[in-house]
Amino acid sequence: MRKAIVERKTNETEIKLKLNLDGSGKHIIDTGIPFFDHMLTQVAVHGLFDLEVEAKGDLAVDPHHTIEDVALTLGEGFAQALAGKKGIERMGEALVSMDESLCRVVIDFSGRPYLVYQADWQDPMVAGIPVTLIEHFFYSFSMMAKATMHVAVLYGRDNHHKTEGMFKAFSRALKSAAAMDPRREGQIPSSKGVL
Repeated sequence: MRKAIVERKTNETEIKLKLNLDGSGKHIIDTGIPFFDHMLTQVAVHGLFDLEVEAKGDLAVDPHHTIEDVALTLGEGFAQALAGKKGIERMGEALVSMDESLCRVVIDFSGRPYLVYQADWQDPMVAGIPVTLIEHFFYSFSMMAKATMHVAVLYGRDNHHKTEGMFKAFSRALKSAAAMDPRREGQIPSSKGVL
């Protein structure tokens, strides 16, 4: 059962998350940030993960703490659901177009958190969210999931399209990396024998 339940409570946010890696894309998402909900929906639908996220944050201040803490919680959820990492593909990549934009995400559940991020933006905001928080989301996820990630917008003009392309590629790369390989049943996918 590759599932996780994660709760995170701070003075700034309160988050409840349920994740099933072997789901069908069912989702219930409410972070109080409509565009962020839309991006998390992409993660569930295109990764075929069942995902429930309920977040209450200090949105009167700004969206930073909510987006960061949801990313940390989602990363922890993947780490829990992949506990041991036996039999998984471990590495995954996706190239996704969103109209004029093309985005690539490569993920390795290596146990070594690292993010390489490349994106140019036309405006400092996307749907009311500072574009700096998009990078921070992927950084926070990679730290908690203990994954090496390369996230890039190869080209594009529209901030919405670039962001959605990144999240769709993220979802597809997650799906590939978390997939089970029956030839590796019970085995750690590493020449070192540990991840």
